[in-house]
Amino acid sequence: MLKHIPSTPGKFKMEKSPYILNKSRWHWHSSIMKLTFWSFIFLGLIFIFFFRSPSSNPIPQDPSRRSLRTHNWGGPAWEKRVRSSARIRSRNGISVLVTGAAGFVGIHVSTALKRRGDGVLGLDNFNDYYDPSLKRARQALLDRTGVFVVEGDINDSTLLKKLFEVVPFTHVMHLAAQAGVRYAMENPSSYVHSNIAGLVSLLEACKSANPQPAIVWASSSSVYGLNSKVPFSEKDRTDQPASLYAATKKAGEEIAHTYNHIYGLSLTALRFFTVYGPWGRPDMAYFFFTRDILKGKTISIFEAANHGTVARDFTYIDDIVKGCLAALDTAEKSTGSGGKKKGPAQFRVYNLGNTSPVPVSDLVSILERLLKVDAKRNVIKLPQNGDVRFTHANISLAQRELGYKPSTDLQTGMKKFVRWYLSYYSGGNKAAG
Repeated sequence: MLKHIPSTPGKFKMEKSPYILNKSRWHWHSSIMKLTFWSFIFLGLIFIFFFRSPSSNPIPQDPSRRSLRTHNWGGPAWEKRVRSSARIRSRNGISVLVTGAAGFVGIHVSTALKRRGDGVLGLDNFNDYYDPSLKRARQALLDRTGVFVVEGDINDSTLLKKLFEVVPFTHVMHLAAQAGVRYAMENPSSYVHSNIAGLVSLLEACKSANPQPAIVWASSSSVYGLNSKVPFSEKDRTDQPASLYAATKKAGEEIAHTYNHIYGLSLTALRFFTVYGPWGRPDMAYFFFTRDILKGKTISIFEAANHGTVARDFTYIDDIVKGCLAALDTAEKSTGSGGKKKGPAQFRVYNLGNTSPVPVSDLVSILERLLKVDAKRNVIKLPQNGDVRFTHANISLAQRELGYKPSTDLQTGMKKFVRWYLSYYSGGNKAAG
Protein backbone atom coordinates (compact mmCIF):
# COMPACT_ATOMS: atom_id res chain seq x y z
CA MET A 1 0.00 0.00 0.00
CA LEU A 2 2.79 2.42 0.87
CA LYS A 3 4.24 2.04 -2.66
CA HIS A 4 1.30 3.99 -4.06
CA ILE A 5 2.22 7.08 -2.02
CA PRO A 6 4.83 9.36 -3.68
CA SER A 7 7.88 10.63 -1.83
CA THR A 8 7.22 14.13 -3.10
CA PRO A 9 3.90 15.69 -1.96
CA GLY A 10 1.65 17.06 -4.68
CA LYS A 11 2.84 14.76 -7.49
CA PHE A 12 0.63 11.77 -6.85
CA LYS A 13 -1.83 11.10 -9.68
CA MET A 14 -4.59 8.55 -9.18
CA GLU A 15 -4.67 5.86 -11.86
CA LYS A 16 -7.89 5.37 -13.79
CA SER A 17 -7.74 1.57 -13.61
CA PRO A 18 -10.90 -0.04 -12.11
CA TYR A 19 -8.65 -2.53 -10.26
CA ILE A 20 -6.84 0.27 -8.53
CA LEU A 21 -10.10 2.04 -7.69
CA ASN A 22 -11.67 -1.11 -6.25
CA LYS A 23 -8.50 -1.90 -4.27
CA SER A 24 -8.45 1.64 -2.85
CA ARG A 25 -12.10 1.35 -1.83
CA TRP A 26 -11.38 -1.99 -0.13
CA HIS A 27 -8.50 -0.49 1.83
CA TRP A 28 -10.71 2.48 2.79
CA HIS A 29 -13.50 0.21 4.05
CA SER A 30 -10.95 -1.95 5.84
CA SER A 31 -9.51 1.08 7.64
CA ILE A 32 -12.98 2.24 8.71
CA MET A 33 -13.78 -1.22 10.07
CA LYS A 34 -10.50 -1.32 12.02
CA LEU A 35 -11.10 2.18 13.40
CA THR A 36 -14.63 1.25 14.44
CA PHE A 37 -13.42 -1.97 16.09
CA TRP A 38 -10.71 -0.26 18.13
CA SER A 39 -13.09 2.58 19.06
CA PHE A 40 -15.47 0.06 20.61
CA ILE A 41 -12.57 -1.60 22.44
CA PHE A 42 -11.41 1.77 23.80
CA LEU A 43 -14.91 2.78 24.90
CA GLY A 44 -15.32 -0.61 26.53
CA LEU A 45 -12.16 -0.15 28.54
CA ILE A 46 -13.33 3.30 29.66
CA PHE A 47 -16.66 1.83 30.75
CA ILE A 48 -14.98 -0.97 32.70
CA PHE A 49 -12.51 1.39 34.40
CA PHE A 50 -15.01 4.04 35.50
CA PHE A 51 -18.30 2.22 35.94
CA ARG A 52 -17.63 -1.41 36.72
CA SER A 53 -15.84 -0.69 40.04
CA PRO A 54 -17.80 -1.56 43.17
CA SER A 55 -19.23 1.22 45.34
CA SER A 56 -16.52 0.71 47.95
CA ASN A 57 -13.86 2.06 45.57
CA PRO A 58 -12.87 5.72 45.72
CA ILE A 59 -14.41 8.30 43.47
CA PRO A 60 -11.86 9.86 41.05
CA GLN A 61 -9.52 12.11 42.97
CA ASP A 62 -10.65 15.69 42.64
CA PRO A 63 -8.97 17.54 45.54
CA SER A 64 -12.13 19.53 46.30
CA ARG A 65 -14.11 16.30 46.64
CA ARG A 66 -11.47 14.01 48.06
CA SER A 67 -13.65 13.43 51.12
CA LEU A 68 -16.62 12.24 49.05
CA ARG A 69 -15.60 8.61 48.94
CA THR A 70 -18.29 6.04 49.26
CA HIS A 71 -17.94 3.57 52.10
CA ASN A 72 -19.52 0.27 52.95
CA TRP A 73 -22.55 0.95 55.11
CA GLY A 74 -25.97 -0.53 55.59
CA GLY A 75 -27.24 -3.97 56.47
CA PRO A 76 -28.65 -5.45 59.70
CA ALA A 77 -25.33 -5.56 61.58
CA TRP A 78 -24.52 -1.96 60.68
CA GLU A 79 -27.99 -0.75 61.68
CA LYS A 80 -27.69 -2.60 65.00
CA ARG A 81 -24.43 -0.75 65.76
CA VAL A 82 -26.00 2.57 64.81
CA ARG A 83 -29.03 2.01 67.06
CA SER A 84 -26.89 0.79 69.96
CA SER A 85 -24.58 3.80 69.82
CA ALA A 86 -27.49 6.25 69.60
CA ARG A 87 -29.52 4.64 72.39
CA ILE A 88 -30.31 7.00 75.28
CA ARG A 89 -29.20 5.56 78.62
CA SER A 90 -30.19 8.33 81.04
CA ARG A 91 -33.61 9.45 82.22
CA ASN A 92 -33.71 12.82 80.47
CA GLY A 93 -31.11 12.10 77.83
CA ILE A 94 -31.03 13.18 74.22
CA SER A 95 -30.01 11.38 71.04
CA VAL A 96 -27.34 13.27 69.10
CA LEU A 97 -25.80 12.87 65.66
CA VAL A 98 -22.31 14.38 65.89
CA THR A 99 -20.76 15.21 62.52
CA GLY A 100 -16.98 15.52 62.46
CA ALA A 101 -16.91 13.19 65.47
CA ALA A 102 -13.32 12.10 64.83
CA GLY A 103 -12.19 15.73 64.79
CA PHE A 104 -10.68 17.69 67.65
CA VAL A 105 -13.87 19.21 69.11
CA GLY A 106 -15.89 16.22 67.93
CA ILE A 107 -14.12 13.63 70.07
CA HIS A 108 -14.45 15.74 73.23
CA VAL A 109 -18.13 16.61 72.71
CA SER A 110 -19.03 13.01 71.81
CA THR A 111 -17.24 11.64 74.86
CA ALA A 112 -18.89 14.16 77.20
CA LEU A 113 -22.35 13.38 75.85
CA LYS A 114 -21.82 9.63 76.14
CA ARG A 115 -20.53 9.89 79.70
CA ARG A 116 -23.69 11.57 80.88
CA GLY A 117 -25.91 8.93 79.28
CA ASP A 118 -26.93 10.53 76.02
CA GLY A 119 -27.21 8.57 72.81
CA VAL A 120 -24.38 9.51 70.44
CA LEU A 121 -23.67 8.50 66.87
CA GLY A 122 -20.63 9.91 65.09
CA LEU A 123 -20.16 10.69 61.40
CA ASP A 124 -16.79 11.50 59.84
CA ASN A 125 -15.17 11.21 56.40
CA PHE A 126 -11.59 10.89 57.76
CA ASN A 127 -10.17 13.12 55.02
CA ASP A 128 -6.45 13.82 54.74
CA TYR A 129 -6.35 17.56 55.47
CA TYR A 130 -4.08 16.51 58.33
CA ASP A 131 -2.69 13.14 59.44
CA PRO A 132 -5.62 10.69 59.28
CA SER A 133 -3.90 8.42 61.82
CA LEU A 134 -4.69 10.99 64.53
CA LYS A 135 -8.35 10.84 63.53
CA ARG A 136 -8.23 7.05 63.61
CA ALA A 137 -6.76 7.18 67.11
CA ARG A 138 -9.63 9.42 68.18
CA GLN A 139 -12.06 6.99 66.58
CA ALA A 140 -10.54 4.10 68.54
CA LEU A 141 -10.95 6.08 71.76
CA LEU A 142 -14.60 6.82 70.94
CA ASP A 143 -15.20 3.17 70.14
CA ARG A 144 -13.95 2.21 73.60
CA THR A 145 -16.45 4.63 75.13
CA GLY A 146 -19.31 3.13 73.14
CA VAL A 147 -19.57 5.71 70.35
CA PHE A 148 -19.80 4.27 66.84
CA VAL A 149 -18.41 6.58 64.15
CA VAL A 150 -19.99 6.01 60.74
CA GLU A 151 -17.47 6.58 57.96
CA GLY A 152 -19.16 8.78 55.39
CA ASP A 153 -19.57 12.29 54.02
CA ILE A 154 -22.16 14.91 54.93
CA ASN A 155 -22.68 15.47 51.21
CA ASP A 156 -23.92 11.89 50.87
CA SER A 157 -27.67 12.57 51.02
CA THR A 158 -28.53 8.87 50.77
CA LEU A 159 -26.45 8.07 53.85
CA LEU A 160 -27.93 10.96 55.84
CA LYS A 161 -31.46 9.91 54.94
CA LYS A 162 -30.70 6.38 56.06
CA LEU A 163 -29.29 7.54 59.41
CA PHE A 164 -32.43 9.55 60.16
CA GLU A 165 -34.57 6.56 59.17
CA VAL A 166 -32.70 4.27 61.56
CA VAL A 167 -32.51 6.75 64.49
CA PRO A 168 -35.02 9.53 65.37
CA PHE A 169 -32.30 11.95 66.52
CA THR A 170 -33.50 14.70 68.84
CA HIS A 171 -30.40 16.82 68.19
CA VAL A 172 -27.57 17.29 65.71
CA MET A 173 -24.17 18.64 66.75
CA HIS A 174 -22.68 19.73 63.42
CA LEU A 175 -18.90 20.04 63.74
CA ALA A 176 -17.79 18.67 60.35
CA ALA A 177 -16.05 21.37 58.29
CA GLN A 178 -12.99 22.22 56.27
CA ALA A 179 -10.88 24.11 58.80
CA GLY A 180 -7.84 26.35 58.47
CA VAL A 181 -7.32 29.85 57.11
CA ARG A 182 -4.21 29.50 54.93
CA TYR A 183 -5.17 26.20 53.28
CA ALA A 184 -8.01 28.01 51.50
CA MET A 185 -5.42 29.54 49.20
CA GLU A 186 -4.32 26.06 48.10
CA ASN A 187 -7.67 24.31 47.86
CA PRO A 188 -10.54 26.82 47.89
CA SER A 189 -13.14 24.44 46.48
CA SER A 190 -12.80 22.13 49.50
CA TYR A 191 -14.20 24.92 51.70
CA VAL A 192 -17.23 25.41 49.49
CA HIS A 193 -17.71 21.64 49.29
CA SER A 194 -17.63 21.06 53.06
CA ASN A 195 -18.71 24.32 54.69
CA ILE A 196 -21.46 25.37 52.29
CA ALA A 197 -22.60 22.38 50.21
CA GLY A 198 -22.12 20.05 53.18
CA LEU A 199 -24.14 22.29 55.50
CA VAL A 200 -26.97 22.52 52.97
CA SER A 201 -26.93 18.73 52.55
CA LEU A 202 -27.23 18.25 56.31
CA LEU A 203 -29.98 20.86 56.69
CA GLU A 204 -31.92 19.25 53.85
CA ALA A 205 -31.81 15.93 55.68
CA CYS A 206 -32.85 17.58 58.95
CA LYS A 207 -35.80 19.49 57.50
CA SER A 208 -37.15 16.31 55.92
CA ALA A 209 -36.68 14.19 59.05
CA ASN A 210 -39.60 13.32 61.27
CA PRO A 211 -39.19 14.52 63.93
CA GLN A 212 -36.97 17.40 62.90
CA PRO A 213 -33.95 17.62 65.22
CA ALA A 214 -32.66 20.77 66.90
CA ILE A 215 -29.31 21.72 65.42
CA VAL A 216 -26.25 23.23 67.10
CA TRP A 217 -23.34 23.89 64.79
CA ALA A 218 -19.83 25.31 64.79
CA SER A 219 -19.40 28.70 63.20
CA SER A 220 -16.19 30.62 63.89
CA SER A 221 -14.77 33.81 65.35
CA SER A 222 -13.29 34.29 61.88
CA VAL A 223 -16.61 35.76 60.75
CA TYR A 224 -15.64 39.02 62.49
CA GLY A 225 -12.93 39.43 59.87
CA LEU A 226 -11.56 42.94 59.64
CA ASN A 227 -13.83 44.27 62.38
CA SER A 228 -11.75 46.62 64.56
CA LYS A 229 -14.20 46.97 67.46
CA VAL A 230 -13.22 44.86 70.47
CA PRO A 231 -14.24 42.71 72.15
CA PHE A 232 -16.23 41.06 69.36
CA SER A 233 -19.95 40.95 70.08
CA GLU A 234 -22.63 38.90 68.33
CA LYS A 235 -24.24 42.16 67.19
CA ASP A 236 -21.07 43.45 65.50
CA ARG A 237 -20.76 43.55 61.73
CA THR A 238 -19.58 40.37 60.03
CA ASP A 239 -19.55 41.49 56.41
CA GLN A 240 -15.79 41.93 56.05
CA PRO A 241 -14.29 38.42 56.01
CA ALA A 242 -10.50 38.28 55.78
CA SER A 243 -10.33 34.72 54.42
CA LEU A 244 -12.33 32.30 52.32
CA TYR A 245 -12.75 30.12 55.41
CA ALA A 246 -14.38 33.06 57.22
CA ALA A 247 -16.58 33.78 54.19
CA THR A 248 -17.86 30.18 54.11
CA LYS A 249 -18.66 30.28 57.82
CA LYS A 250 -20.50 33.58 57.39
CA ALA A 251 -22.38 32.10 54.44
CA GLY A 252 -23.24 29.16 56.67
CA GLU A 253 -24.86 31.48 59.21
CA GLU A 254 -27.00 33.05 56.49
CA ILE A 255 -27.96 29.64 55.11
CA ALA A 256 -28.89 28.48 58.61
CA HIS A 257 -31.14 31.52 59.05
CA THR A 258 -32.87 30.68 55.76
CA TYR A 259 -33.65 27.12 56.84
CA ASN A 260 -34.84 28.38 60.19
CA HIS A 261 -37.16 30.89 58.53
CA ILE A 262 -38.56 28.62 55.81
CA TYR A 263 -38.63 25.17 57.42
CA GLY A 264 -38.83 25.85 61.16
CA LEU A 265 -35.48 24.29 62.04
CA SER A 266 -34.17 25.18 65.50
CA LEU A 267 -30.62 26.42 64.88
CA THR A 268 -27.84 27.62 67.17
CA ALA A 269 -24.48 28.83 65.80
CA LEU A 270 -21.45 28.80 68.09
CA ARG A 271 -18.55 31.08 67.17
CA PHE A 272 -15.48 29.30 68.55
CA PHE A 273 -12.40 31.35 69.49
CA THR A 274 -9.03 29.57 68.93
CA VAL A 275 -9.75 26.25 70.60
CA TYR A 276 -6.77 24.28 71.95
CA GLY A 277 -6.04 21.25 74.10
CA PRO A 278 -5.31 17.50 74.03
CA TRP A 279 -6.14 15.68 70.77
CA GLY A 280 -5.86 19.02 68.98
CA ARG A 281 -5.32 19.79 65.30
CA PRO A 282 -1.74 19.65 63.97
CA ASP A 283 -2.34 22.71 61.77
CA MET A 284 -2.85 24.97 64.80
CA ALA A 285 0.06 27.18 65.91
CA TYR A 286 0.31 25.86 69.49
CA PHE A 287 0.50 22.32 68.09
CA PHE A 288 3.21 22.81 65.47
CA PHE A 289 5.12 25.22 67.73
CA THR A 290 5.37 22.37 70.24
CA ARG A 291 6.54 19.96 67.55
CA ASP A 292 9.13 22.31 66.09
CA ILE A 293 10.51 23.51 69.44
CA LEU A 294 11.13 19.89 70.43
CA LYS A 295 12.83 19.23 67.09
CA GLY A 296 15.04 22.30 67.42
CA LYS A 297 13.48 23.94 64.38
CA THR A 298 12.99 27.67 63.99
CA ILE A 299 9.41 28.85 64.52
CA SER A 300 7.92 31.90 62.82
CA ILE A 301 6.08 34.34 65.06
CA PHE A 302 3.89 36.97 63.41
CA GLU A 303 3.86 40.62 64.36
CA ALA A 304 1.60 43.36 63.06
CA ALA A 305 2.71 46.59 61.38
CA ASN A 306 4.98 48.85 63.44
CA HIS A 307 5.92 45.89 65.67
CA GLY A 308 2.30 45.51 66.76
CA THR A 309 1.16 42.55 68.83
CA VAL A 310 -0.67 39.58 67.34
CA ALA A 311 -2.95 38.04 69.98
CA ARG A 312 -5.54 35.29 70.20
CA ASP A 313 -8.40 34.55 72.59
CA PHE A 314 -7.20 31.01 73.31
CA THR A 315 -10.06 28.87 74.65
CA TYR A 316 -9.47 25.50 76.31
CA ILE A 317 -11.37 22.54 74.89
CA ASP A 318 -13.15 21.65 78.16
CA ASP A 319 -14.68 25.13 78.29
CA ILE A 320 -15.83 24.82 74.67
CA VAL A 321 -17.42 21.45 75.42
CA LYS A 322 -19.39 22.94 78.31
CA GLY A 323 -20.68 25.62 75.96
CA CYS A 324 -21.65 23.03 73.34
CA LEU A 325 -23.56 20.90 75.84
CA ALA A 326 -25.31 23.96 77.27
CA ALA A 327 -26.39 24.97 73.76
CA LEU A 328 -27.77 21.47 73.14
CA ASP A 329 -29.57 21.40 76.48
CA THR A 330 -31.24 24.78 75.94
CA ALA A 331 -32.12 24.22 72.28
CA GLU A 332 -35.85 24.28 71.66
CA LYS A 333 -37.54 21.78 69.38
CA SER A 334 -37.80 22.47 65.68
CA THR A 335 -41.32 23.43 64.61
CA GLY A 336 -41.52 21.87 61.16
CA SER A 337 -42.92 18.55 60.05
CA GLY A 338 -42.62 16.82 56.71
CA GLY A 339 -40.45 19.65 55.44
CA LYS A 340 -43.07 22.30 56.28
CA LYS A 341 -42.85 25.00 58.95
CA LYS A 342 -45.59 24.95 61.59
CA GLY A 343 -44.48 28.02 63.55
CA PRO A 344 -41.53 30.29 64.46
CA ALA A 345 -38.42 28.38 65.52
CA GLN A 346 -35.48 29.27 67.75
CA PHE A 347 -32.45 30.90 66.10
CA ARG A 348 -29.38 31.81 68.18
CA VAL A 349 -25.76 32.88 67.77
CA TYR A 350 -23.20 32.80 70.60
CA ASN A 351 -19.52 33.59 71.09
CA LEU A 352 -17.58 30.89 72.93
CA GLY A 353 -14.23 32.33 73.92
CA ASN A 354 -12.07 32.91 76.97
CA THR A 355 -12.24 36.75 77.02
CA SER A 356 -8.49 36.98 77.72
CA PRO A 357 -6.45 37.51 74.52
CA VAL A 358 -2.82 36.42 74.85
CA PRO A 359 0.02 37.58 72.57
CA VAL A 360 1.38 34.73 70.47
CA SER A 361 4.87 35.53 71.76
CA ASP A 362 3.60 34.81 75.29
CA LEU A 363 2.23 31.46 74.11
CA VAL A 364 5.74 30.57 72.92
CA SER A 365 7.21 31.55 76.30
CA ILE A 366 4.72 29.27 78.07
CA LEU A 367 5.69 26.39 75.79
CA GLU A 368 9.39 27.02 76.45
CA ARG A 369 8.83 26.70 80.19
CA LEU A 370 6.68 23.58 79.88
CA LEU A 371 8.98 21.84 77.39
CA LYS A 372 12.16 23.09 79.09
CA VAL A 373 13.53 23.99 75.66
CA ASP A 374 14.37 27.44 74.29
CA ALA A 375 12.58 28.22 71.05
CA LYS A 376 14.42 29.46 67.99
CA ARG A 377 12.28 32.46 67.12
CA ASN A 378 11.95 34.19 63.79
CA VAL A 379 9.70 37.24 63.99
CA ILE A 380 8.05 38.08 60.66
CA LYS A 381 5.34 40.41 59.42
CA LEU A 382 1.76 39.17 59.57
CA PRO A 383 0.97 37.95 56.03
CA GLN A 384 -2.06 39.20 54.17
CA ASN A 385 -3.45 35.73 53.55
CA GLY A 386 -6.40 35.60 55.89
CA ASP A 387 -4.86 35.91 59.35
CA VAL A 388 -6.13 38.76 61.52
CA ARG A 389 -4.20 40.70 64.13
CA PHE A 390 -6.30 39.73 67.16
CA THR A 391 -9.43 37.98 68.38
CA HIS A 392 -11.29 38.85 71.57
CA ALA A 393 -14.69 37.45 72.55
CA ASN A 394 -17.49 39.23 74.35
CA ILE A 395 -19.23 36.26 76.00
CA SER A 396 -21.87 38.12 78.04
CA LEU A 397 -24.73 36.68 75.95
CA ALA A 398 -23.50 33.09 76.38
CA GLN A 399 -22.96 33.71 80.09
CA ARG A 400 -26.47 35.02 80.49
CA GLU A 401 -28.35 32.47 78.38
CA LEU A 402 -26.17 29.35 78.52
CA GLY A 403 -24.47 29.79 81.89
CA TYR A 404 -21.16 29.67 80.01
CA LYS A 405 -18.18 30.42 82.26
CA PRO A 406 -14.70 29.55 80.92
CA SER A 407 -12.36 28.67 83.76
CA THR A 408 -9.08 27.52 82.21
CA ASP A 409 -6.21 29.98 81.72
CA LEU A 410 -3.63 29.43 78.97
CA GLN A 411 -0.85 28.27 81.31
CA THR A 412 -3.06 25.55 82.81
CA GLY A 413 -4.52 24.48 79.51
CA MET A 414 -1.17 24.29 77.72
CA LYS A 415 0.24 22.20 80.55
CA LYS A 416 -2.49 19.63 79.89
CA PHE A 417 -1.87 19.78 76.14
CA VAL A 418 1.88 19.27 76.49
CA ARG A 419 1.34 16.34 78.82
CA TRP A 420 -0.93 14.71 76.21
CA TYR A 421 1.43 15.55 73.34
CA LEU A 422 4.46 14.00 74.97
CA SER A 423 2.49 10.90 75.90
CA TYR A 424 0.87 10.47 72.48
CA TYR A 425 4.01 10.92 70.42
CA SER A 426 6.35 8.99 72.71
CA GLY A 427 5.15 5.60 71.41
CA GLY A 428 7.68 5.50 68.59
CA ASN A 429 5.08 4.22 66.13
CA LYS A 430 3.57 7.68 65.67
CA ALA A 431 5.11 10.67 63.91
CA ALA A 432 4.49 14.25 64.87
CA GLY A 433 4.82 15.40 61.27
